[in-house]
Amino acid sequence: MADTRIALVTGANKGIGLEIARQLAEAGAHVIIGARDAERGRAAAADLTGEGLSAEVLALDLLDPASIVAAARQIGETHGKLDILINNAGIFDPADGPPGKASLDAVRRVMETNFLGTLAVTQSMLPLLRSAGTARIVNLASSLGSLTLNGDPQSPYYSAQFIGYNASKAALNMLTVQLHEELRGSGIAVNSVSPGFVKTDLTGYGTMTPQEGARLPVRFALEEVGSGRFVEPGGTTPW
Repeated sequence: MADTRIALVTGANKGIGLEIARQLAEAGAHVIIGARDAERGRAAAADLTGEGLSAEVLALDLLDPASIVAAARQIGETHGKLDILINNAGIFDPADGPPGKASLDAVRRVMETNFLGTLAVTQSMLPLLRSAGTARIVNLASSLGSLTLNGDPQSPYYSAQFIGYNASKAALNMLTVQLHEELRGSGIAVNSVSPGFVKTDLTGYGTMTPQEGARLPVRFALEEVGSGRFVEPGGTTPW
């Protein structure tokens, strides 16, 4: 398996994360399904291996620093490297909302998971990504994280006021921007990729299937597409 690309997808036990894992495995990668729920993670891995794909499950909770450290240690001991990191795991809290009304507890939960948890995972996995020589980090972004679109009255996202979720995705974009600069010349590309308006358990509705939504993140994980970009299916997204 020395030449096989090793890919970790966080929150990959269902929805778009599982579809990203499936499409990466179909492209020949060995996929590690990072899952907070061990039972769901095992079921997802079994689905993929049942299709003849290469996959395993790893306990990973973005709010549990010990699980993140343990996950990085296990990947290092088993594979010695990580070629692809897909930061997919994230939450939306129904108590989120406009700045004047949003539950502070909800905002805190969203920020701690979507941004701080993702940052913690990325920091722990960076030594393994460096060991791969050439590697990819894909941060699952959202147009709701664009300050430009949030501030444009003509934008369809202008009225979508969820201070916690939107701010968490804007912070994730800042992570992309700063990692891109920090990793310049390292062989590690990092991009923010918005999959599009995908119907999942998180959204409850949408115009795309998880299979369709997985395509762009997978492309950025597998192909030479540059670094430091913010993109969606329709093209480049303004920061």
